[in-house]
Amino acid sequence: MENSRIAKDGLVLLGCGKMGSAMLEGWLSRGLLPASVWVVDPAPSDWLRGTGVHLNGDLPAAPAIVLVAVKPQMMADALPTLQQMGNGSTLFVSVAAGTPISYFEKTLGAQTPVVRAMPNTPAAIAQGITAIVGNAEAGADGLNEAEVLLSAVGEVVRLTEEAQIDAVTGVSGSGPAYVFHMIETLAAAGVEQGLPEDLAMQLARATVAGAGALAMAADEGPDQLRVNVTSPNGTTQAALEVLMNPQSGFPDLLRRAVAAAADRSRELARG
Repeated sequence: MENSRIAKDGLVLLGCGKMGSAMLEGWLSRGLLPASVWVVDPAPSDWLRGTGVHLNGDLPAAPAIVLVAVKPQMMADALPTLQQMGNGSTLFVSVAAGTPISYFEKTLGAQTPVVRAMPNTPAAIAQGITAIVGNAEAGADGLNEAEVLLSAVGEVVRLTEEAQIDAVTGVSGSGPAYVFHMIETLAAAGVEQGLPEDLAMQLARATVAGAGALAMAADEGPDQLRVNVTSPNGTTQAALEVLMNPQSGFPDLLRRAVAAAADRSRELARG
């Protein structure tokens, strides 16, 4: 991962939990030198200690990038410690949920370049997707730098306005949990139909993973893929008549689920 600014001025990772560790591992695997990275984390893992990065030491005065990966409830204590880096050339990239760009501008200064990002948990295996949006101070260059960083853990898409982050949260940010629950319930339904628990779970996990991989690889959209496996008056059609019921099926259920997550995201941003 080539970035002359990081090589010269360094990168600070504020918080190195699961998401921060996934990103750091991706950067290092892409060639980022450990000596270019400073990590601030109150409870570093054994893996982090062995990476060779600067850990909980003095930070560079004006690093190229600060990536903020602390939990939202820790933000009020952690971010003010970096106030001297605000209003300068340091780009702040935040993956903290529920923390708007305005909070960074208020804490660090109105002239601070800020990019807000919403990743999801498949980033842990470099299969995530992250949506980004920046303030005027970040500009195109800041978005480009953020995209390079975050592409280490999966796809990156750009939003046209920060308000879209809440919808992204409802679809992809929280979305993996919906899929995990589908695996749980699909396996449980298999058990009800007479399968052993371990076999039902194996079938459910492989089916969801395989269908997702096919949806990513196929030229057709998911609607056509669904049609392709649905024989008239067959078993799949019988199941889809239940799942596609407009009152009780997936359309209404997922609409309400995504809306609930997005509404909660808006509440968190308001504090």
